[in-house]
Amino acid sequence: QVQLAESGGGLAQVGGSLRLSCAASGRAHASYAMAWFRQSPEKEREFVAASGWRGNTPLYADSVEGRFTISRDDARTTLYLQMNCLQVDDTAVYYCALRTSALAMRDAASYPYWGRGTQVAVTS
Repeated sequence: QVQLAESGGGLAQVGGSLRLSCAASGRAHASYAMAWFRQSPEKEREFVAASGWRGNTPLYADSVEGRFTISRDDARTTLYLQMNCLQVDDTAVYYCALRTSALAMRDAASYPYWGRGTQVAVTS
C-alpha cells in the first residue's frame, strides 16, 4: 500500500509563488510515476503536471507550462510542485497521485493512489 500526504498549500497573491510537497510512504518505489492534479468547485479534476522515471520528459498542462515546475528529491520519496506567477485561476485543491509505472501520464484514472489534497488560494 502507498500513502501520499500533500503540504505547502496556502494563500498567495497574483504573481506570487508557492511550493507544494507530497511525501510518499509505504510501498512506493522510486521508479513509479507521480503527478499533480487540481480541482475547484467550478471545474472537474484537472491534470497539472507529472513526473516519471529518470529519462522521461515531465508533462505539464498548457495552463501551467512555463510557470510551474515538477520535481522530486534525490530519494524520490517526495514530489514537489514549484508554482510561480500564480493566477487567480490556479485556485484549487491540489492532489498528489501515484501510479505503479515509470511512465508519466495525464489521465487521472491511471493513478490508483491519491493524497487528500492541499488548498491553494490565489487572490488579486
